[in-house]
Amino acid sequence: MRSPLGNIFVAVSDRGVCAVEFGRRKPRFLTLSKTGARLEKNPGAVAPVMAQLREYFAAERSHFELPVDLSSLTSFQREVLAVTQKIPAGQTWTYQRVAQQMARPNSARPVGQALGRNPIPIIIPCHRVIASDDSLGGYSGGSGLTAKRWLLHHEGALP
Repeated sequence: MRSPLGNIFVAVSDRGVCAVEFGRRKPRFLTLSKTGARLEKNPGAVAPVMAQLREYFAAERSHFELPVDLSSLTSFQREVLAVTQKIPAGQTWTYQRVAQQMARPNSARPVGQALGRNPIPIIIPCHRVIASDDSLGGYSGGSGLTAKRWLLHHEGALP
């Protein structure tokens, strides 16, 4: 689907959403190996995901209600993303705060690395995590920090 951030491609498994990519061309998405899944075109399978993404971009939704499949990630990465899903739209947390919420206060850097491997950005809002100095930190989705800035502005976290 088209979005303000470019084309969005979605992959689902029998467990839920397992990949979201944006700002890339279709051939690039098809060659990604984040999930190790066999890809097949099935518009019906991704329709609920696309519907919620459209609502998000229309400012009619700020939280996604979709099953996710994070089985390709480590338990630490899954824990980081579970905490990240609790960050409300319009707010940002630091990498340090995410680490503290996990009861791992010395893990801010590994938290950032785990967020960089988030296979389903936007739906799991890793863009809501910033550096302790209030800089944006990094972002592996779409056009990088330009996309992160756009998402945070869209949600009201940035002026």
